[in-house]
Amino acid sequence: MLSTRTTTRLCSPQAAARLTRVINTPSAGLGTAYVRQSLLVAPRHFSTTPATRLRDFFPAKETEQIRMTEPAWRHPGYTEEDMIAVVPGHRKPETWGDWSAWKLVRFARYCMDKATGMKPDQQVDKKNPTTAVIAQEPLTEAQWLTRMIFLESVAGVPGMVGGMLRHLGSLRRMKRDNGWIETLLEESYNERMHLLTFMKMGEPGWFMKLMILGAQGVVFNGMFLAYLVSPRICHRFVGYLEEEAVHTYTRCLREIEQGQLPKWSDPKFEIPELAVQYWRIPEGKRTMRDLILYIRADEAVHRGVNHTLSNLNQNEDPNPFVSEYKDGHHPKAALKPAGFERADVI
Repeated sequence: MLSTRTTTRLCSPQAAARLTRVINTPSAGLGTAYVRQSLLVAPRHFSTTPATRLRDFFPAKETEQIRMTEPAWRHPGYTEEDMIAVVPGHRKPETWGDWSAWKLVRFARYCMDKATGMKPDQQVDKKNPTTAVIAQEPLTEAQWLTRMIFLESVAGVPGMVGGMLRHLGSLRRMKRDNGWIETLLEESYNERMHLLTFMKMGEPGWFMKLMILGAQGVVFNGMFLAYLVSPRICHRFVGYLEEEAVHTYTRCLREIEQGQLPKWSDPKFEIPELAVQYWRIPEGKRTMRDLILYIRADEAVHRGVNHTLSNLNQNEDPNPFVSEYKDGHHPKAALKPAGFERADVI
């Protein structure tokens, strides 16, 4: 279902055997060209797409005058201390809306585990599903890519829906939105950059594309209707969804650090250039571990932001994360797993 692409350029034993036969064949005058085209391509166990059709999903478009296009929203960047300080967390449901949002996220998590073939030994402690990161058996790199691509394809929807509806509401009421729209749209853009980064590392097959299509249709239409009824519950739902994302990347990070994912634990593994440019990752900090640290920090920000927005007056309160405070402080959403209460920021 998914193809993993590594940058080690090593061929498989089967490819090596074919290479030996070609080289030792007297009539193989096209040996070099043949090697370049196909022999160094490792077998792709997780993709339904033929090797001849494997391609870059979004290659850079060459034009006569444009050298490159910068991201619409430049990433703010993090210090290494802030990224390491991120931890899984959970906000306990307090109202019926909180409980409904939490149970819906848990149901979605159950469905994703089943759809991606997670085995019982790969499950964490079910009593602490968003904080426990230890399992009897680690996931493989291919399993991680499957989950990450599916997760990010869904996570990029709520912010766009919320931003769009608040934009339309601002036009109808002819009032300012006080900074909510920009934050929600930037969130969806950031999640899309996560998806594009992982797409540079693996190619979904037709079954995964079908799953993404169905999930996007359900999430978009469901979020659209739900946001019209209760924006507060929708932001709580996204907060819980981001708790799952922080947990996912924390567990992945642990398995990388313990060497349970040999390809990604290799310091020579090269992350996509797209990620280097978007996060402005410095030299010497471009391993898979570093990339996961950046992405986890993004998810922690979304977690804290949405839990906080759910605590505010949806029609009147300004967005505290883009506001200038009288005492000069700025709330850090990434380090507040349960979000800020209204009295703390308003």
